[in-house]
Amino acid sequence: MTSPLTVHHLRCEYLENPLGLDEARPRFGWQLHSPRRGTVQSAWQVQVALSSQIFDKPVWDSGRVESNQSQQIVYAGPELAARTRYFWRVRAWDEEGNDSGWSETAWWETGLLVPANWKAGWITPDLPDDTSKAGPVPLLRREFAVATDGEITSARLYITARGLYDARINGQPVTDALLTPGWTSYGKRLQYQVYDVTPLVQSGINALGVALGDGWYRGRLGWEGKRNLYGDRLGVLADLHIDYTNGTTALISSDSEWRTAYGPILASDIYDGERYDARREQPGWDTPGFDDSGWSGVLSLDAPMDTLIGSVVPPVRRQEQIAPLAITPRPDGTTIVDFGQLLTGWVRLHVNGQAGQTVTIRHAEVLDRDGNLYVENLRTAKQINKYTLKGGGPEVYEPTFTFQGFRFIELGGYPGPVTSDSVTAVVLHSDLTPTGDFVCSNPDINQLQHNILWGQKGNFVDVPTDCPQRDERMGWTGDVEAFLPTAAFNLDVSAFFTKWFGDLNADQRANGAWPHVSPHVLPDNCYGACAWGDVGILGLWDLYQIYGDRRLLERYYPNMQAYLEFVRGYAGDNLLADKPVPNGFHFGDWLNSDAPSSNGMLATAFFAQSARVLAEIAAVLGRTTDAGGYRELAALVSHAFCQEYVSPNGRVDGGQQTAYVLALSFDLLSAELRAQAADRLVGEIRERKDHLSTGFIGTPRLCPALSDNGKLDVAYDLLLQESFPGWLYQVKNGATTMWERWDSLKPDGSFQTPEMNSFNHYAYGSIGHWLYRVVAGLDVDPSAPGYQHAIIRPRPGGELTWAKAEYASAYGKIVSDWSWEDGRFHLAVTLPTNTSATVHLPAATADGVTESGLPLVDAPGVGSICQSGDELLVEIGSGAYSFVVA
Repeated sequence: MTSPLTVHHLRCEYLENPLGLDEARPRFGWQLHSPRRGTVQSAWQVQVALSSQIFDKPVWDSGRVESNQSQQIVYAGPELAARTRYFWRVRAWDEEGNDSGWSETAWWETGLLVPANWKAGWITPDLPDDTSKAGPVPLLRREFAVATDGEITSARLYITARGLYDARINGQPVTDALLTPGWTSYGKRLQYQVYDVTPLVQSGINALGVALGDGWYRGRLGWEGKRNLYGDRLGVLADLHIDYTNGTTALISSDSEWRTAYGPILASDIYDGERYDARREQPGWDTPGFDDSGWSGVLSLDAPMDTLIGSVVPPVRRQEQIAPLAITPRPDGTTIVDFGQLLTGWVRLHVNGQAGQTVTIRHAEVLDRDGNLYVENLRTAKQINKYTLKGGGPEVYEPTFTFQGFRFIELGGYPGPVTSDSVTAVVLHSDLTPTGDFVCSNPDINQLQHNILWGQKGNFVDVPTDCPQRDERMGWTGDVEAFLPTAAFNLDVSAFFTKWFGDLNADQRANGAWPHVSPHVLPDNCYGACAWGDVGILGLWDLYQIYGDRRLLERYYPNMQAYLEFVRGYAGDNLLADKPVPNGFHFGDWLNSDAPSSNGMLATAFFAQSARVLAEIAAVLGRTTDAGGYRELAALVSHAFCQEYVSPNGRVDGGQQTAYVLALSFDLLSAELRAQAADRLVGEIRERKDHLSTGFIGTPRLCPALSDNGKLDVAYDLLLQESFPGWLYQVKNGATTMWERWDSLKPDGSFQTPEMNSFNHYAYGSIGHWLYRVVAGLDVDPSAPGYQHAIIRPRPGGELTWAKAEYASAYGKIVSDWSWEDGRFHLAVTLPTNTSATVHLPAATADGVTESGLPLVDAPGVGSICQSGDELLVEIGSGAYSFVVA
């Protein structure tokens, strides 16, 4: 009889059939499905082979392993070969011994693994090059012959650049990925990508072409106008391997045979945009037979090879298209176009006119009160694309090596009237799979969730940027510390943050301090701020809880230890981090709307929390002695914190909301002081007429601190506050993303200071974690990471009549869906196979609850039932459940 247990959703290093992995011991994961409630995996078996047809002679066979683990399974076979595709499959057994049978076959393909496997050399265009400003984009090309007497089995292009590249073979792009090779800490980590170009290569003569943009490598970065932060020469490194059925391989590499010339892009810059002159196009430059006799040669570029790493992250891609919402011609001949949504990307232009006419596209987030583009908050960033027509018929233009943050554009010089067919907004961001959805009975909160998601999408452009429009767009570590748990609910950020934490730790100072931004491009004193620096411990712990990623904890454990020693060093014998940061500084509770909390209090609180979390990490890694030492340190720092910053009646530091929030969130107080501090926090909020005053440090923890300490009603009052400062103030003022400041748009209609005022800045979107975790009630159990055991605990309030959260965990979809109907509380829960949950039913007793119409004690899949105060705690296994509380 066929088993009801099936295996699906096979992943390797979080990716589906990844191409070009450099991981020596990749990890596998899969999901299970069974229609029977309470099904768990009891054992698994993985086989790896060199062909999907020869699993009888596997490279590695794990044998049957008695375990319920179905994620983070580490390959334990022989050393992997470079440039090799490995096929794998898995089968599992449930607790009754049912065999799933073998899954469908998945695969991964190794990259070059080590620098010695590269055959190519770095080349750079031999062209006049003024590196003091954004200059023209060079084109590089090379023709090559493919044997006509042998059938091609595969062709792989291994490529990277110093700068950004756009690669093409025989006139076709090799990928739909954009802004490659992405932004990393280039001096220490430079990604390369691998593409399957078998369909593009043809018998006979072929052409490989590459365009190179300045990008982050040598373009303008930061608000100081600096360029060439990583180097001043663009370069490309490429190996094209062509394998034939007869076992031979042809290799085409970046070498002295390449030719180069400038193309139609006259200037390209991340901040400033692009100038494109279609009259300078060279049709066919990337196809065989093109006459490049007038082109220049290339030079060898002295560049390191030991920094190369295979890409592990989904690339930036076009995600969706948005048509104009409104088109408004202006008296001066320009046209304002409103796309209705603040987004990150660019505009696709359709135009028909005379050769030499130039269309100018200016971008802005908002309009001023006169209906003009508000661009003062861009600071020195221009965000302007210019397209000069070649004439002769319809033309279509999209930029290549830049992106903009905008809702509105101004078109100047457009020939004829602008219509909805003239422009389309193209949304770009890292191609991360949607994982979560939150919706409830309040449409304003639903718009808030929309804004949080769009703020995330607009700023997850290869790195987690702070904003996508002004002369900044950096990976601020404090923003990640605030937002990471929310980010993981909305999108699958497992591989995205695997890459980013690699850069963060590559940028760590020898003294243990982590930078304010990663990749690090700021002055040398921009290290060591509390919260910003603590992301290296707290953020990795978040990832462990969400995905069960123990490897990242192992890999960066020495880095975490070094950071904690850095803080301990400047805190000194009294363990108070109130001294100057060595060659660094603190930001405090950034952009709060109150008198600032003392940096010493904030830093000491984070010192205690990071020590406590590092103790947890040490325990997970089996470092028992370390765990005990860090627990002791956390206790000592907590005591020092209370002695210095907490009064006997529970007043913390200067009495600011964030002071109470950290003391409560980081468990720094005794039970008595905790109750007093929670009351004082409520008093401070009520005194402000139910308004918050927190910044980047306090806001992520504000509502959780309240709901976790018996003040759920106050948390809801803050959530639903419609006037400044508050989340719904932004919603009521037309926001479609999160703002950098609570009053980016002031109540009188004016703007906050243009020096720092982004309308797309995700940090305050950290409330999203509370929406999922508390309002909808879907939470992770830290003792069973990856949601193998979930906590379902909805906390109704705020006059909401229903709320629903869905989350696609590594194990499968989890749903928590509650509503009030006819005076009764309904809760629908779905758990994937091989998981379980503790369900908290509010105001319930065992004899007053039914599940799918049955008394609770008779319901299949229901385990232990116990009363805890006015909540009923019910243990359930996998499956779909419907609870009703009478």
